[in-house]
Amino acid sequence: MTSLLRARGLTMHYPGGAAPALDAVDLDIAPGTSVAIMGASGSGKTTLLHCLAGILRPTAGSVTFASGAGPVEVASLDDDGRARLRREELGFVFQQGLLLNELTALENVAVARMLAGVPRAQAETEAGQWLVHLGLGGMEQRRLGELSGGQAQRVAIARAQVTGARLIFADEPTGALDSATSVEVLDLLLAAVVAGRTLVVVTHDADVARRCGRTVVLRDGRVVSDTARVAPAASVQEAAR
Repeated sequence: MTSLLRARGLTMHYPGGAAPALDAVDLDIAPGTSVAIMGASGSGKTTLLHCLAGILRPTAGSVTFASGAGPVEVASLDDDGRARLRREELGFVFQQGLLLNELTALENVAVARMLAGVPRAQAETEAGQWLVHLGLGGMEQRRLGELSGGQAQRVAIARAQVTGARLIFADEPTGALDSATSVEVLDLLLAAVVAGRTLVVVTHDADVARRCGRTVVLRDGRVVSDTARVAPAASVQEAAR
């Protein structure tokens, strides 16, 4: 299967660091799959995600993304080019959501479309549809302080998908949630994979990793394990049905 994202020789040195944060990492991610990246603190997993997503430019190596317009060498793009790629092709869900406190749930989702030049009215219509789809109908005008942690993550997931992004990066998306809410949030992320998107999630949680189709383990900036499963494990909710 053709890779959606391919990293070769990915290396990252931070100023003053005695050892590389990433040490010649090779990684292929196929479309329509879910991949968990695990490792101890300092293993390089978040650095890997940031390099794959074009948030950081690696010291050496290449990252190739199969965009709708053809292969893109992510690491060679300038800052504007990488920002455009993230805005148009990628979605992001972080542990704290990184939503804007001063905006409503609807506005937090709509802004992703408005940054792409979509008129506000259309952007808000699309955002509202996603919020309803993710179980937040009636909460569109709430601000973050009026939402639970799980509800805020649903807003972040809506924002990640409203642009039509084919690849979603999630960095500890369940790290600040209780176990039941974590299952709900992961259900939503994996549902995006069923719908044809690709998910790359950084996690410390073995339960999260087990539900992904593949687990990549890092140690000292290197891949030490890469295990694929036949299918993600069912969630507690699914098993009860």
